[in-house]
Amino acid sequence: MTPEEIVHRWLRLVTADAELSPYLIGVDQVRLAVHLTASVTAALAGEPADAWGGLGLSEEQHRRIGDYLFGVCWAADLPEGRIARVRRAVAR
Repeated sequence: MTPEEIVHRWLRLVTADAELSPYLIGVDQVRLAVHLTASVTAALAGEPADAWGGLGLSEEQHRRIGDYLFGVCWAADLPEGRIARVRRAVAR
């Protein structure tokens, strides 16, 4: 699965979350997807990736968004090492 496909699925989960979706009102979804794809690409390489900074999310909400990303990576059958790199990168 490519970073673009991961982001597409990830955004669908976040958008479906009743508590998180209001943070996306008025946000340019195409631009956000490009930004998230760059962040996922960085995370898969083990680099820091704060993809959702600036939206005013609480720490709990940020963790939930991260959990959605890990779920997508896990469902895509990414190797455990890559998922671990994503988890570390997003948790920084």
